[in-house]
Amino acid sequence: MTAKKVFGIVLAGGEGKRLMPLTADRAKPAVPFAGGYRLVDFALSNLVNSGLRQVVVLTQYKSHSLDRHVSQTWRLSGLLGAYVASVPAQQRLGKRWFSGSADAILQSLNLLRDERPDIVVVVGADHVYRMDFNQMVEAHIESGAGVTVAAIRQPIALADQFGIIELDPKDPHRIAAFKEKPKNAVGLADSPGEVLASMGNYVFDAEVLIDAVQRDGEQPDSNHDMGGDIVPDFVARGDAAVYDLQRNQVPGATDRDRYYWRDVGTIESFFDAHQDLISALPVFNLYNRDWPIYSQQLNSPPAKFVRDGENAVGTAIDSIVSLGCVVSGGHLERSVLGPWVTVESGAKVVDSVVFERARIEDRATVQRAILDKDVVVESGATVGVDHDADRRRGFTVTDSGITVVGKGVVVTR
Repeated sequence: MTAKKVFGIVLAGGEGKRLMPLTADRAKPAVPFAGGYRLVDFALSNLVNSGLRQVVVLTQYKSHSLDRHVSQTWRLSGLLGAYVASVPAQQRLGKRWFSGSADAILQSLNLLRDERPDIVVVVGADHVYRMDFNQMVEAHIESGAGVTVAAIRQPIALADQFGIIELDPKDPHRIAAFKEKPKNAVGLADSPGEVLASMGNYVFDAEVLIDAVQRDGEQPDSNHDMGGDIVPDFVARGDAAVYDLQRNQVPGATDRDRYYWRDVGTIESFFDAHQDLISALPVFNLYNRDWPIYSQQLNSPPAKFVRDGENAVGTAIDSIVSLGCVVSGGHLERSVLGPWVTVESGAKVVDSVVFERARIEDRATVQRAILDKDVVVESGATVGVDHDADRRRGFTVTDSGITVVGKGVVVTR
């Protein structure tokens, strides 16, 4: 790391309405992902791999499982002041909760005053990617700007889905304009078919960040949002730099996944991100040992594939199967199973994501679906086969045909 003292803040208080029902009983950063992870693990792994050793996770909405995961999983030694700590909303500025991401930092300024860092790295908690923040910090210091915004290149046709950064023609590392989901975006000078989309990751000079959130807190018409209010204020004052992810070189990255980043804030994007994992040459590679994604390691036995009583063999094609799973005569294809899932004789799980301890009984079919933890699909029952039937049973069915079954539901025939 740079010689300057760097402090990490993970913004993890979001409600995650677009991921319902997966967020009905948990915060969005606590949603399981890729079998053995939680979404927050990607942000925390990137920060820790980058050399940050003082990191706080600001939580608020239904935070119990998130707080528990951080406390049980992210234990640094404590030597040299190292820690990852979950910090809930504390009502330090009155009887109110966080009213936005900038307000979350404003109400947590005691953390910065205690540690007195030079630089603060602020990241979201619900994106899937790899990034070396040390390289971004160095670029920020070199820029001389008050804030540096991480950006990823996206097709111009998708500009209306992101906050879009327009560059200063006189200085390609400075931000001239920041536009939220524009309909008429302008392509990059070196790639007219692409735009720079904000990744929701920022590097600030600490004193500049403190001043910015304090001034924002005095504005009654502000939404107190980092991307919607704080960054545009820096842009308007000519004090914002951009950091193109293409400048970032992560050890062990492949050409296929080098600049991967996905916002998994909707059911469709959450589902698609899992599909990115399972091919022989995955779009996002979980097996990069030079830049690992850390999570809690459960005390569980290996996954097992066995014959059932009729000698049908448990099989899996292009799938991820977590610890503790037993596939007994069932068949998996293009699917991800969380820990301790059971798939019984004659059952089929295709194009699906199944969370912890779900049970797919004999001759059941799960197709293009997401099953939350402890779901039971009874013998011969189906999920994702008949969307009208799924809706009648109260399941969420997206416009693209993904069926989502909430935690603990028993699916009958």
